[in-house]
Amino acid sequence: MSFRATILTLYPEMFPGHLGLSLAGRAIERGDAEIEAVNIRDHATGRHRNVDDTPAGGGAGMVLRPDVLARAIDAVSPEGDVRPRLLMSPRGKPLTQARVRELADGPGAVIVCGRFEGVDQRVIEARNLEEVSIGDYVLSGGEPAALILLDAVIRVLPGVMGNAASGTHESFETGLLEHPHYTRPQVFENREIPAVLTSGNHRAVDEWREAESLRLTRERRPDLLEDRKDQLAK
Repeated sequence: MSFRATILTLYPEMFPGHLGLSLAGRAIERGDAEIEAVNIRDHATGRHRNVDDTPAGGGAGMVLRPDVLARAIDAVSPEGDVRPRLLMSPRGKPLTQARVRELADGPGAVIVCGRFEGVDQRVIEARNLEEVSIGDYVLSGGEPAALILLDAVIRVLPGVMGNAASGTHESFETGLLEHPHYTRPQVFENREIPAVLTSGNHRAVDEWREAESLRLTRERRPDLLEDRKDQLAK
């Protein structure tokens, strides 16, 4: 069964975007993944087909209407659709590699791309939307975030990467950042490849890579080590 993603957006022309190229593009061509973009505005009513309105209580910007979005969700995800419903949102739970793996192991996802100031809270609750964030910053809309999420998921689907091991030794897969990489030439601008990597001693190479992963994680993401401590203590 292939991974099937339905994206609800006001800009369906933004998809598949870069997902139509390289690994993801080949996965879609083979049928390993299916990407469908649906225009939320198709489910608006009235002469002007408005999808937004002013925020209750006042304030700047506009808010995506719950009735319009609910109709769009119900149309693409009727009763019995087991796919999780995700809302790309800066206030959501941060996307992790573990969550990416969970999604890749499932049937797909319905992904809502917000716009304006946000989405009416009532539809988030009524349609059980899981808010997902790709970082502590704000975008003009959820579409770039959805593309990033789908890129991360599709690349770890079975058979997408030529070498399955490629996806198991990367940053976050083991709870640490990935070690540095080197390739030819042996010397580049007076910088040499670390001797251990060309020693032929595979055990020493593995130990070096593990030590470098730990060093980089301590320097750049010590929070990951704290998370790991908590996991190991359980």
